[in-house]
Amino acid sequence: MSRRIIGLGILALLVTAVPLAAQRRAMTIVDLIDIPGLGDPRISPDGSEVLYVRRDTDWEANGTVSHVWRVAMDGSGSVQMTNGEDGESTPRWSPDGSRIAFVANRHDTERNQIYVMPTRGGEARIVSEHPTPTSSIAWSVDGAWIFFVAVDEKSEAEKAREAVNDNVFRYEEDRRPSGLWRVPSEGGAAERVTEPGMMVRGYSISRDGMLLLVQLAPTALYDDLLNSELWVMAPDGSGARQITDNHVGEVNAFLSPDNGHALFIANTNDELSDFYFNQRLFVVPTDGGDPVSVLPGGRFDVNAAMWSRDGRTIFFRANTGVRQQLYSVPADASDAGRAEPVTEGDHAVGAWDYHPASGTHLFSINNPTNAGDLWAMAGSGSPRRVTRVLDYLAAEFLLPRVEAVQYPGEDGVQVEGLIFYPIDYQEGVRYPLVVQTHGGPPSSDKFGFSRSSNYEAVLAARGWFVFKPNYRGSTGYGDAFLRNMIGNYFDQAHKDVMAGVDHLVDRGLVDGDRMAKMGWSAGGHMTNKIITYTDRFKAASSGAGAVNWMSMYAQSDVRIYRTPWFGGTPWSEDAPIEQYMADSPLFDLHKVVTPTLVLVGENDARVPMPQSVELYQGLKHNGVPTHLYVAPEQGHGWVELQQRLFKANVELDWYYQWVLDEEYEWETSPVHPEKQAAVTTAGGGR
Repeated sequence: MSRRIIGLGILALLVTAVPLAAQRRAMTIVDLIDIPGLGDPRISPDGSEVLYVRRDTDWEANGTVSHVWRVAMDGSGSVQMTNGEDGESTPRWSPDGSRIAFVANRHDTERNQIYVMPTRGGEARIVSEHPTPTSSIAWSVDGAWIFFVAVDEKSEAEKAREAVNDNVFRYEEDRRPSGLWRVPSEGGAAERVTEPGMMVRGYSISRDGMLLLVQLAPTALYDDLLNSELWVMAPDGSGARQITDNHVGEVNAFLSPDNGHALFIANTNDELSDFYFNQRLFVVPTDGGDPVSVLPGGRFDVNAAMWSRDGRTIFFRANTGVRQQLYSVPADASDAGRAEPVTEGDHAVGAWDYHPASGTHLFSINNPTNAGDLWAMAGSGSPRRVTRVLDYLAAEFLLPRVEAVQYPGEDGVQVEGLIFYPIDYQEGVRYPLVVQTHGGPPSSDKFGFSRSSNYEAVLAARGWFVFKPNYRGSTGYGDAFLRNMIGNYFDQAHKDVMAGVDHLVDRGLVDGDRMAKMGWSAGGHMTNKIITYTDRFKAASSGAGAVNWMSMYAQSDVRIYRTPWFGGTPWSEDAPIEQYMADSPLFDLHKVVTPTLVLVGENDARVPMPQSVELYQGLKHNGVPTHLYVAPEQGHGWVELQQRLFKANVELDWYYQWVLDEEYEWETSPVHPEKQAAVTTAGGGR
C-alpha cells in the first residue's frame, strides 16, 4: 500500500465541523509525544514553595530532557532552576530550605552525581565523585549529609578482565547489587552505610533523623524481591536489626513520628501468608512483633502511604479501578479499615508529597482534559492549582469524551472499563472500534489524558471509539477479581474483553465488523490470546506479548508473579505442563486469521524478543498477514521519539488497511521532515 505524508497543519482539517472561532484542532501523534511530564513534586520545609521535575521532548536529540523547576505554593513565580544539557532529576530541599540537591551527569563525569545549588539561584557544585551512578538521594535531618543509592563498583578481578577484553559474564549471577551511601553535603569522601553484598530496594529517614529504615534483599535479581526484609539502623549503618521476617516483599516503608512503628505495602493477604493479592497497607512495631493489616480485605489496591504529623493517621493513595485517589485511615489497629476519601473525582492522583507541619498534600491530577498538573490541598480544604503547564491541552485541542462503563462478564461478574468517544460522535451512528488492553496484568486503566503509546485522542479525532476494559486480573476490584488468573491465566480475562465489545455493539455505539485489537506487555499477551479465540477483529497489534509461557518462564527476568498463574514451574517433577500449554497462544496459532503486527524491543528483559519471534514465525508460516518490527537497543518500552512516532504510524496504517480498507497518511516528525517524507513515501523497505 502506498503511503502519503500528511503535515501537522493539514491534520487539523480532519474535523471540519468545528467553527474556526473555537480555534481548537485535532491532536496529532507528535502533539501527544510533546506533552510535558511533571513529576517528583517536593514541598519546601516552610511549606511555601514547590520543586518539581518537568520533562520535555528534544526531537533533535531524539529523546526527552528533564529539568528542575520551582514555583510558589499559590502558583506564582514559576522559574526553571536547572538547564544542563543532559538534564537533571530528583530535586530535594535541604532541611533549612536554603539549598537544593539534585542528580545530574555534568562536567564529563560520565555518570550521574549529586549536585547542590542555592535555592535562589547560582552555580551548582558537585558534591559526590562516586565510581558508579548515584540515585535516590535524601538529606540528613541536620543537613550535614546526603544519602544516596549506588550499584556496587566492579571488583579488581572484574576490572582486570575488562582491561584485556575478557567480557564473558555469568548470566544473572554477575549482576551487582546496590548499596546505601552518604556523602557530606559540602562535598568529600562518601561513606558506605549498608554492608556489601545486600541489595538496597528502598530506604527512608526518620523524622528526627536518628534512624534509617532500609529494605534489603539478598541479590539484585527481581525474583529476590520476595526475600527482602525491613531493617532499622543508625544513620551510619550501626546497630542494624531486622524488623520483618516473611516472604512478601515490603515496599514504600516509613517510620512513624515516634519511631515506634513502620508502615509498608505488600501484595499479600492480611496474614502475610500468601502472595499475589491487591496491595495492602501494614504497620509493624520496630521493637518486635507481627505486622497488622490496616485495610483488611483487599478493598483497596494501595500504592503509596505516609504518616500524618502526629502518627495517629495514615494517608494513602489507592487504585479503585478506573480511578486513583488519596484516602486517610486511623493507624490504630482497632480502627482498621475505616478509610475516608481525601480526594474525589473522575481522575487518577499521581505523584504525591505530604508536608506534615502544615498538613498539606501536593499531588498531580491526571484526567481526560489535563495530563497531570500539580494541585495542593491543606487539611480538609479544597484542592487548589499550583501549576498550569498543561492548561493548553484543553484550550488548543479537540478532546474526546471519556466515560466509565460497567457490564456483566460471561459468568455474570461485574466488569468495568473506559470508552473514548469519537470527536464527531453522532447518536445512532456506529463507529469503528480499537480495543486496548492494559499491561500488568495486575494494574488497571484509569481516567486520564491520552498518551502517544495508545493515542486515544488521535483515534477519536479520526472517528474511532476506543475501549479499555479492566478485565479479570486487574487491580482495584477486590482479591477475587484479581486472583481469577491464579491457576488459569486465561479463565475469564479474554471473555471479559469480548463481553465488553458485545456491550458496546448492543448499545449501538460500535460497528462489530470494523474492529481492531492492540496492547503492550500483558496487553500484548491478551492480543495474542484474542486472535486465537475469535476472528471478529479485522486487525491486531501485539506489543511485547508472550505467546509461549513455557519458554517465557525461563527467558524473562521475573518469575515470581507468573508461578501462581500456572500452579508451579515448568521444570518441577509434577510440572503443570498442560496448563502452560493451555494458556500459551502459540499452540492455537493455526486458528488465527486476523492480520497482526508484532512489535518488540531488541533488549526487552521482561518479555524477551524470542516471544515475538515465535509469534511472528507461527503467523507467517500459517499465511496470516504480519510484520515483526524490532526497536534496536530498546527494553520493555520504546523511548526514542522517532520510535514512538513510528509505532503509532505503523499501527494506524495497519488498521486503516485491514479495518477500513483505506489509505493512511503517515505523520512526520518536527525535524528533517523532508528526509522522513522520502523514506516513508518509498515504504522504508517495509
